[in-house]
Amino acid sequence: MGGATPGAGRAPGNGQPVRLSVPAGRWLVFTTVLGSAMALLDSTVVNVALPRIGLDLGADLAVLQWTVNAYMLTLAGLILLGGALGDRFGRRRVFVTGVVWFALASLACGLAPSAGVLIAARALQGIGGALLTPGSLALIQSVIHHDDRARAIGLWSGFGGVGAAIGPFLGGWLVDGPGWRWVFFINVPLAAVCVPVALRHVPETSNPRAHGRFDVLGALLGAATLGLITYALIAAPQKGASPAVVVPAVAGLALGVVFVAVERRRREPMLPLSIFSSHQFSAVNAVTLCVYAAFGGFFFLSVLNLQVVVGYSALAAGTALLPTTTLMLLLSARSGELGKRIGPRIPLTVGPLLCAAGMLLMTRAGVGAVYWRDILPALLVLGMGMVVVVAPLTATVLASVDVARAGLASGVNNAAARAAGLIAVAALPLLAGMGPEAYRSADAFGDTFRRAMPICAGVLVLGAVLAWRTVRSDALEQAGEEAEAGAEPEGAEAEAAARTERGEGAVAAERAEGAVAAERAEGAVAAERAEGAVAAERAEGAVAGERAEGAVAGERAEGAVPASAGRAEGAARRTGPPCRPECAYHCGVSAPPLDPGERPSGT
Repeated sequence: MGGATPGAGRAPGNGQPVRLSVPAGRWLVFTTVLGSAMALLDSTVVNVALPRIGLDLGADLAVLQWTVNAYMLTLAGLILLGGALGDRFGRRRVFVTGVVWFALASLACGLAPSAGVLIAARALQGIGGALLTPGSLALIQSVIHHDDRARAIGLWSGFGGVGAAIGPFLGGWLVDGPGWRWVFFINVPLAAVCVPVALRHVPETSNPRAHGRFDVLGALLGAATLGLITYALIAAPQKGASPAVVVPAVAGLALGVVFVAVERRRREPMLPLSIFSSHQFSAVNAVTLCVYAAFGGFFFLSVLNLQVVVGYSALAAGTALLPTTTLMLLLSARSGELGKRIGPRIPLTVGPLLCAAGMLLMTRAGVGAVYWRDILPALLVLGMGMVVVVAPLTATVLASVDVARAGLASGVNNAAARAAGLIAVAALPLLAGMGPEAYRSADAFGDTFRRAMPICAGVLVLGAVLAWRTVRSDALEQAGEEAEAGAEPEGAEAEAAARTERGEGAVAAERAEGAVAAERAEGAVAAERAEGAVAAERAEGAVAGERAEGAVAGERAEGAVPASAGRAEGAARRTGPPCRPECAYHCGVSAPPLDPGERPSGT
């Protein structure tokens, strides 16, 4: 793979790794942090502004729900497609497009004269987020030298955590100061800094193996399914079981069935259903749905409760929630290490139970509540539960599939988390009996808030039960073997253990008696095993695989890339499945980026 010769002040392009110690590497981290900070801040500061938005625009509770959900709807529905666009057309190009789109949509949100315009602009914001979010970590993964990648990702995660922590505080300060519209205007100067830096200092990268058609139909069907179901849930408190509610609900469920059928039949689907052949992957995603549904409902209602019922200002309400994000920032890394040591089953069981206890304690946050006595203990227990569950949950998702599908697995899991929050924000007020004007009355909202928290806690308990019964303690070590044995990509025609991969011709991998060898010469494939070791070498279009004493070696010669993979203790592991456009990026904000990144042609 060749890249453009770097010009003055520019970092190299495809195939030329950048060290973090050079200016190009530092500019890259700065740019990706700044871009992703826009999406991170937006997800936290808007909730703090909701009561003031409702009062200023004369809106009811349904408008506040849509202010949150319009953004989440387009983000969850299009984020996998956004990653595929970056792989095909250039990650920097799509990232910059997403930043500009997000900033313009934010400007429209801040200038919105009515609730309808605000909701439409929020949906446009979600499209921008779906373009920029996958690109931030994909750029780090594909540009930074592999020796510096962990440190770069650590910097990205650390600064992202700081941004998430100060988000509620910043949102409250803006709402109480210049006004709620500045919650959206703040994104414009961030974009004005981010875009020129990206164009000047960030190299363009793409995945030369990305091919085929984009699954636009699948993305539209997925978004339409979520949109219709969300509409029905939000409209139900006002319209009851009327045709205006029943018809969208039934249509949404029907489109969901069509979405599954389309994804099953398409040659290159946005969501390859074969990934769910891993029982651990399916189980952990079920736990994800429970956990993030509860989180979404809690943070939506708790910020309203602190302002409407307890009587806090927007700044005080945002500041009150800092303990949860601070605990996450300080202790998540240690939680990940603990999960690796003892296995994910106990953390994924204990964490949701702690979160459930924290949400039940939050019912004490009523009229006249004292922060240190009634609110802080609940937030500390909740924060500790989040620390225990979040990092092991993400790590188990990624370990549940073959490493070559880690990017896709992370994307699916993040989309599931966002969809869960979307449905929770729509359904929880209905389940708790909140009327359209409930947030205008401290007594009415306080009563329904106390009914909503046990519902959130019950969903978390369900997640804990699912984790205890379905997640293995050794999932981080062995789930990948299950995925490798049982989750073949759709369209693969290899038997049992063979996979086909495309790259400047054809490279085939064949597994025999636990060893892998691949050899290519003039279109012919041969496998050779010698004393229990595998090595892959390609020279002038020929790839030969040889195993020697449990060591895996790869050598590049004459511009060709070898294909080799090693498993611990001398066991050979076969080459992963072909990289679809959706596979080679990481689209999450909170999940550890363990995606395969860009794989060179012929790998």
